[in-house]
Amino acid sequence: MAKAIMLQGTGSDVGKTVLVAGLCRAAKKRGLKVRPFKPQNMSNNAAVAEIPGDNNAGGGEIGRAQWLQAIACGVAPSVHMNPVLLKPQTDVGAQVIVQGKMFGEARARDYQAMKGRLMDAVLDSWGKVGEGADLVIVEGAGSPAEINLRSRDIANMGFATRADVPVVLVGDIDRGGVIASVAGTHLILPEEDRRMIAGYLINKFRGDVSLFDDGLKSIGTFTGWRCFGVVPWLKAAARLPSEDSVVLERLASGEARALKVAVPMLGRIANFDDLDPLKAEPQVEVVFVPPGKPLPADAGLVVIPGSKSTIGDLLKFRENGWDRDLLAHRKRGGHVVGICGGFQMLGRMVRDPDGIEGSVTEAEGLGLLDIETVMEPEKTVRNVSARSVPFDLPLEGYEIHLGRTTGPDTLRPSAVINGIDDGAVSVDGKVIGTYMHGLFGADGFRGRFLESLGIKGGGIDYRAEVERALDEVAAELETHLDCDAIFALAR
Repeated sequence: MAKAIMLQGTGSDVGKTVLVAGLCRAAKKRGLKVRPFKPQNMSNNAAVAEIPGDNNAGGGEIGRAQWLQAIACGVAPSVHMNPVLLKPQTDVGAQVIVQGKMFGEARARDYQAMKGRLMDAVLDSWGKVGEGADLVIVEGAGSPAEINLRSRDIANMGFATRADVPVVLVGDIDRGGVIASVAGTHLILPEEDRRMIAGYLINKFRGDVSLFDDGLKSIGTFTGWRCFGVVPWLKAAARLPSEDSVVLERLASGEARALKVAVPMLGRIANFDDLDPLKAEPQVEVVFVPPGKPLPADAGLVVIPGSKSTIGDLLKFRENGWDRDLLAHRKRGGHVVGICGGFQMLGRMVRDPDGIEGSVTEAEGLGLLDIETVMEPEKTVRNVSARSVPFDLPLEGYEIHLGRTTGPDTLRPSAVINGIDDGAVSVDGKVIGTYMHGLFGADGFRGRFLESLGIKGGGIDYRAEVERALDEVAAELETHLDCDAIFALAR
């Protein structure tokens, strides 16, 4: 079994995902065979990963974070890198994915009772992910200080103690209260868990780090833990795909550019990193529009992203008045792209006769495409290579969706995937729907698509930009952390 270390946080969104990715890249640059692992993730941003040993499977689902971390390691993503994935569908319930496949649905209280069975899958994947590796870097979820959930925990100390993996605690100074959060974690952890923590690091520091010297001394006094370093605000992290939709709440509109792209922030928005390649374009401004705000009238393109709850988000779309904004946008000659759930919303009707997504079994669509969608239990999960029909250019991406879409506009497909038509295009060509995530990541297609909207684009190699960002994050961590000491902890 490979040696391992684990990063846990004093709370959610303290930057664990980027730190693990950076440490994975740093370890790879040292010549180590390294793998990422996250026992339990909660996100509607999913990726398609291979299911080792199952040649008939199209693929399984893992969190996009572990997909990114696998890239940092230079290896293919595997479902064993994230054996339990929770995909929230309502405020109190989620779809449960185990080792890449649908396991069931559970309300929050029911899920707590389910965890005992899930630990077996976590430990099984743990045994597999390290095969042939020198080092596994594990990412926790939330905080180990949630001691009310400790008895059934599989994501933090419940895993670390079972697998005997030493822990480095991550504190986020940007949100304030970092001394209390680190010292408070030490105070309330039971002794068995406290012994697993070898030290801590401070993340997202802005300014002169020497001003925090007294803070580090205070943490040392309260905890006796070693500090492995203080990481500055990592500018390169903004060029990496984000996983948690919480980041959308902090996104501000950038400077005005040649093309404004408006993206409604759906309640169950999924795979919104589809927009990252557009955000990277110098002439494109991507604006995520929160509920209660209108879609901007000066947007040249509206992208309706994926959704984990198509009918529920469609109803909220109307409540926000976005349906009226969208029709006005179309009357001005604006373009629309719908991806996955967003594609389904663009049709005349969405039906869910079996109540797969919830109690509402049908909803009228936005009517911009002459199509209908019926939700069906079987989920399509696969990586794909395709070709854009309107632009006759190659595409690469993935599909994760329920539902079958039919109707006259599907006779004008947006893409051909494995010889099969996908999506739909309106008569005037200005409304495009597709089930394929990741289409904007194809540089040639993105450039031609933006040209059709009247601007120059496609001058960047998006995947190469992600690789450069990972290299930059790794270099920063090597500078500001004692990486030798962190890697030496592994056992």
